[in-house]
This record gives sequence, C-alpha cells and structure tokens, in this order.
Amino acid sequence: MDTMMIGIAGGTGSGKTTLTRHLKDRFGDSVTVIFHDNYYRSHSELPYEERCTLNYDHPDAFETDLLVRHLQTLRRGEPIQCPTYDFTVHDRKAETITIRPSSVILIEGILAFENKALRDMMDIKIFVDTDADVRILRRILRDVEERGRSLESVVNQYLTTVKPMHERFVEPSKRYADILVLDGGHNQVALEMITQRIRNHIAGQAEK
Repeated sequence: MDTMMIGIAGGTGSGKTTLTRHLKDRFGDSVTVIFHDNYYRSHSELPYEERCTLNYDHPDAFETDLLVRHLQTLRRGEPIQCPTYDFTVHDRKAETITIRPSSVILIEGILAFENKALRDMMDIKIFVDTDADVRILRRILRDVEERGRSLESVVNQYLTTVKPMHERFVEPSKRYADILVLDGGHNQVALEMITQRIRNHIAGQAEK
C-alpha cells in the first residue's frame, strides 16, 4: 500500500480538528486519523496537583519518537497500538487503540511540524491559521465544557504556557506548510482542494 501522510498543524482552537473531522467523514475507512495529543507523555509518578502545573505546549511534553515509529509501522502495512490520553486528569490511560494502515493517514496536532523526523514523513503539510482571539475563545469553551476545567485555570494556562509556546514553536512552524488554510474546516474552498487531492490518491490506489 502506498500510504499518503498528511500533517495538519496550527494553534490551539484554530479549527484543525474540524478540518480533520470533515476529511474523515468524507472518506471513512480510507482515511486514518492519528492525534499527536494521544502521545502526551505519561506522568503517573506525579500527583494530580503537580501534573496540572506541567507545560503541555512544549515539544518535550510529547513522546514524538514513539509516534514516528508508529507511522513507520503503519507505512509498512502493519497495525499499531496507539496510546490514549485523559485530559481531565492530565495523564495517559492504560488503554490503547488498535489503528490499522490505510491509503491516507492524517496526523493532527499543534506541534505536528516542529519535529523534523515527524515532518519529513509527511507528503503534504497543512497549517490552519486563525486569529488569536477566536482561538482563545474556542479553547476556553472546549476546556470548560469538555475537560471540566475552571475558567480561571484555562486563562492562567493560556497566559503562562499556551501563548508563549505558540509564539516560540507553533507559529514559526508555519513556514514548513505546503498549504495554508484560513479558519480550518469552515474554509470550504480549501476543504474541496484537499478533498480532491485525497480522492485522487485513493483512486490511484484502487487502480493498482
């Protein structure tokens, strides 16, 4: 199988997950999605209070070398056991998810382009670019409604780690992008262009 790997990066709340979901919905089992967030390092040795204070927006927070090895395994046509993460307790779960190879693999995450080894595996790199005020509002809604965080903790985390790390690592990684998408999955023109590229690849695989 000739697997096409597509990286989707961008700041928190930029809309990259919406774009990823649209593509997955359109192609079903022909597309596999892997979230960089699932590869957050385990810190089960630390109490919850200490885990809350860690910087989760720095590249060192991720076990990216494991993700790279997993992508290499998928490209060989073999399944992987993908880790899972519980954001409500800031730690990796014991359960894993079996992910099988497919024609197209989407790798989504804020720092998907920061690591060269990971970046070099991608055939197409898409950066989702959205205004900072929109991103922080989306971040607040998500963390409060879905992850059980307090408004105060979300704002404090944004000011102390999210914003500084975005400026240091995420925004500079934009230069590696092949495609710049404004406002993520709501950009229908960009979505159709990417969809057609994936459709062509899948059709080419079917002809072999």
